[in-house]
This record gives sequence, structure tokens and C-alpha cells, in this order.
Amino acid sequence: MTSVAIVTGASSGIGAATARRLAAEGFHVLAAARRTDRLAALVAQIEAAGGAATAVACDVTSDESVAGLAAAAEAAPGPVTLLVNNAGGARGLDPVETADVGDWQWMYDVNVLGTLRVTKALLPALERSDAGTIVIVSSTAGHVVYEGGGGYTAAKHAQTAVAGTLRLELCGRPVRVIEIDPGMVKTEEFGLVRFDGDADRAEAVYAGVAEPLVADDVADCVAWCATRPHHVNVDRLVVRPLAQAAQHKVHRTS
Repeated sequence: MTSVAIVTGASSGIGAATARRLAAEGFHVLAAARRTDRLAALVAQIEAAGGAATAVACDVTSDESVAGLAAAAEAAPGPVTLLVNNAGGARGLDPVETADVGDWQWMYDVNVLGTLRVTKALLPALERSDAGTIVIVSSTAGHVVYEGGGGYTAAKHAQTAVAGTLRLELCGRPVRVIEIDPGMVKTEEFGLVRFDGDADRAEAVYAGVAEPLVADDVADCVAWCATRPHHVNVDRLVVRPLAQAAQHKVHRTS
């Protein structure tokens, strides 16, 4: 019977790339996100490549919507063995002194409480499979802080804490917990969301960096971790482009 993988935030970027890659690995993918038009295009792309996927409308900030995702998982054509908590994002680059509380609330709700809601809803199905895997896509922002990043780093530190706590609590049960922390990843929307549609500010983040990571690089990491023998738990995988030695150290060409 085909194993089912659930990917949140699947309408673009890392989520869409991960859905395509897991379908290529043989999973039936439940691609979950708010934008159903994009999900429909993604599913058509996966099916055209010979894979199998189902679009599921889901807003991870809504208990009711996440309950609908859990219902879709129950109706899936096989055991749910993989959950990729990918939905997330950043808003703003303001110092704490002038921070927008609404931006902080959104980042916490999407990154942290979204992971909590979805994990709680899908954990019974993952455990029933007797070979469950939870992947939490966090960030290197969950390791260190930087000026202007207080809201995002706070949310990602909290997401990292959730991953570590969950791994302790599930010890002895057939569900492993994997955290993947990308550094500089250039996707079509992350920067635009962060800077409220300002394409110039979004592009400036990657100025002079010839080869930042792209969504497919992170999807490759997700697939590799998820397809290891089930007794192998990759607790945390940190992945950066070669040009980024640390959060504050990036080689840029003139």
C-alpha cells in the first residue's frame, strides 16, 4: 500500500518542491495550503510526471481547517507515514523597539502554533502507521539572533524547541522527529512576504550571492532524511549555501 506524505505550505517555494520530490520518491502526497488554485496546478504537474497527489485546502492558523486536513488524511489511499511541517514565514525587519505586534503574532501563529496544530491533528495517524516521521522545517534563525529579526528568530527558536520537546515525548513510540534548518534560501515569495511586496528589498538580501540555496535543495534534504531506514533519526540537519559560513558571514561578489 502506498505511503502518504502530508506537506503544509505546499503552494509555493520549499513546500511545492518538497511535494514534487516526495511524489517522485513514491509517496502519495497530500499537498496542503490556502491557495487552492496553486495546489491544483501543483497536483497536475505531479500527475503529469507520473506521481500521485491530492490538493487539500488548509490554513494552519485555523483549528477547523486543520481538522479538515486530518479528515483528508483519514480518507487517503494508504497509511500516513510522513508529515512535513513546512508552512511558515517572516514579516518585517524592524527592531524590537518599533516592532509591529501584529507581525510578531502572525509569525508565531504560522510557524509555531501552525506546527503544533498540524502535529497534534496528524500524530494519531502517524503512530498508527508504525513508521511515522515528522519533519519540521525551521531555520538557522532558530540558532542565532540578528538585528531586526527578533520576531522571526523568536518564532524559529520556539519551533526548534517544539521539535526537541516532541522528540523526547515520543521516545519509545514509532514516530521520529527530524528538524531541518536551512540558511539562505532564495524562493519566489519568502522575501516578498517579509517586505510586504517590495521586490527590491527582497532581492537585496541575495545581492552578490551567486548561488544561494533554492527550494529543490531543501526538498532534497527532506527526502533524504525521510527515506532513511526508520531506526535512523536525523535529529537536526543544518544546510547553508557555500557562500554562507554563518548567519552573519556571507561572501558576496562586488
